Amino acid sequence: MKPHRFSFRSLLRSWGNGLVMLLALTLCAAQVQAKAYEVEQQRIEQFFPEADSISEPQGDYQVRTLTKGDEVLGYAFQSIHVTDIPAYSGKPINMQVLLDPQGTIVDAYVLEHHEPILLIGIPEQKLHDFNAKYAGIKANQRVVVGRSGDANAVTIDAVTGATVTVMVVNEIVMRAAHDVAVSLGLIEANASARAKPATVREDVYQPASWAELTGNGAIRRLRLTNGQINEAFKGTEAEGVDEAPAEEIDETFIDLYVAQLDPPTIGRNLLGDSQFRFLQEELKPGEHAIAVLGSGEYSFKGSGYVRGGIFDRVQLRQFGNIISFRDLDFQRLNDVYAEGMPDFSEMAIFIIREQAGFDPGTPWTLELLVRRQTGPTSGMFTSFELPYQMPEDYIERPQPTAEELAAIEEANRPMWLNIWYQKSFQIGVIVAALLLLTVILFLQDKFTQKPHFLHWLRRGYLVFTVVFIGWYALGQLSVVNVLTFVHALFQDFRWELFLSDPVIFIIWTFTAGSILLWGRGVFCGWLCPFGALQELINEASRKLKIPQYELPFAVHERLWAIKYIVLLVLFGISLESMSMAEQAAEVEPFKTAITLKFDRQWWFVAYAVFLLVINIFTRKVYCRYVCPLGAALAIPTKLRLFDWLKRRKECGNPCQLCAKECEIQAIHPDGHINANECHYCLDCQMTYHNENKCPPLVNKNKRKKRDKKAPAEPALIPVVQVVEP
Repeated sequence: MKPHRFSFRSLLRSWGNGLVMLLALTLCAAQVQAKAYEVEQQRIEQFFPEADSISEPQGDYQVRTLTKGDEVLGYAFQSIHVTDIPAYSGKPINMQVLLDPQGTIVDAYVLEHHEPILLIGIPEQKLHDFNAKYAGIKANQRVVVGRSGDANAVTIDAVTGATVTVMVVNEIVMRAAHDVAVSLGLIEANASARAKPATVREDVYQPASWAELTGNGAIRRLRLTNGQINEAFKGTEAEGVDEAPAEEIDETFIDLYVAQLDPPTIGRNLLGDSQFRFLQEELKPGEHAIAVLGSGEYSFKGSGYVRGGIFDRVQLRQFGNIISFRDLDFQRLNDVYAEGMPDFSEMAIFIIREQAGFDPGTPWTLELLVRRQTGPTSGMFTSFELPYQMPEDYIERPQPTAEELAAIEEANRPMWLNIWYQKSFQIGVIVAALLLLTVILFLQDKFTQKPHFLHWLRRGYLVFTVVFIGWYALGQLSVVNVLTFVHALFQDFRWELFLSDPVIFIIWTFTAGSILLWGRGVFCGWLCPFGALQELINEASRKLKIPQYELPFAVHERLWAIKYIVLLVLFGISLESMSMAEQAAEVEPFKTAITLKFDRQWWFVAYAVFLLVINIFTRKVYCRYVCPLGAALAIPTKLRLFDWLKRRKECGNPCQLCAKECEIQAIHPDGHINANECHYCLDCQMTYHNENKCPPLVNKNKRKKRDKKAPAEPALIPVVQVVEP
């Protein structure tokens, strides 16, 4: 029994610890939610101080309505309920957006983000300052980050070092604001996102029965039972009010049909020739007519058809706009002539006026509002939708102009593709530079035979890498990119995450290919902006005759392991928390020296400067011993397909010239080149082809010259002795 008692207590203790941890996690989550809600409330109170009521989140987009008495002051919502576009971190940014009743943005504020450049690097206040620029922008305007050739677009300056992040923020704010404003009927859908309105083909007519018109979608139906109505009000104040008894729940509450009367095939078959002709004469240019037919215990007309009234039970919605009908928009419909039509208790024609901006070729919805009285002056509505789409045979769509096609294409393009268009100059220059580097690598034997030219070509390329790729295009790769890619492979891989920064994507793609062909050295020796900066500084120090120091090879070889240990530590941290790993990745000075151009807190700048100062006396110390990115690239270098760097049998024994001249000590004393440490500067290959420098070549040439100068041995002439007889 003793062991059993011990196990039972242990089990209780484990349960208790689990409950304590669960409670702690629940409290932490509650505190985070409470803090977020507090921020939401503060922003609402700051911009709408007169609001005395904030509704609960409503609708698909969870929109809160801000009111003062019966007056609507504005709306508040979180972008995460509208769109979940992944940002640079791979996770969406959640923002609270405030709109006024005219569809103008009042405030856009970041509630949550996981962007590494903002977690450590750029002060978050810069992002808030960027978001403040959206105040006063209409939700249907086009906003571009940076320069734009569109004179009608609103341009906002990017945040230096976080261009991709703010471009994602721009997409989130404007897309969310537009979708919500359209859904609330505050604005029309962007005209640039849709073509011109279609026109009804008046030359198309075919006799058709009721069954044929309902069969091809020209007439649409909505049937509701008493049970469906009861279910719609369940859980509300109107539950139980005027409910049908259980035995009547399957009976028809309303059987509703709707049809657009403009096309002759629909209008003439329903109304007859004379009534259809009269309707056409009544309609003004830009106006349209629909027929609504109903039966059942519920009237779609309600009490709003009296003179001066508004029909409060039916309305039409298109492009997010609500079209209501007044008594002047209503015509009685007494006779319908379609063969095989059922009997209806009420029928009506409603006119859609020109100012509604109705498009007969675009889907629209007839909304049926059902109201239950909950008090002497109060009631509750619920709505049911009857969608309608005109058959394509009855309409003609105008061909859009080239400008309209371009606008439609841009509106429908994914965000990452728009970023590629905006960065086309950077992409073009970098692709050209990578093509040049590819030529150098494939023709390296030719280039290394001209060492003076190749030295200056390489120096120019390194300057380009630092200035253009690094400081201008912000194309500095990081170990964070490696960790993000590895995690994406096992979690939620999406190409959009990596395509959102075209410069990084292109360099990563080239680096992956170059590793298979040449190893990690191509990136580390040619394309890493911080590595290029170190190399140029060290070149200058050597020109100034500053003493250089190298570690003994045995010590140097063991220090290689440090960068692999750093990589393993960062990877282990990332398994627990990617945010913590991004902070620990500050062991890389890239963000300070390249991305932010030393515009940062002093301790980060001091660390980067310290590494550059050491580099004055010993070439690329950080790259050789500390860089986790270099370690990550060295691992797949084992898979490289070719060995392009040539060696001779004399290399290492007895010749040690290349090993001594290799400024990062990637050549072992035995003469072989360690591809995991080589930065592919091609210095050893220039020596390999230099007949005046490479000892084996020098000795070979000396032997050739000596052999040419040595006199030829005289030919032996046989001596013939003559003997006298």
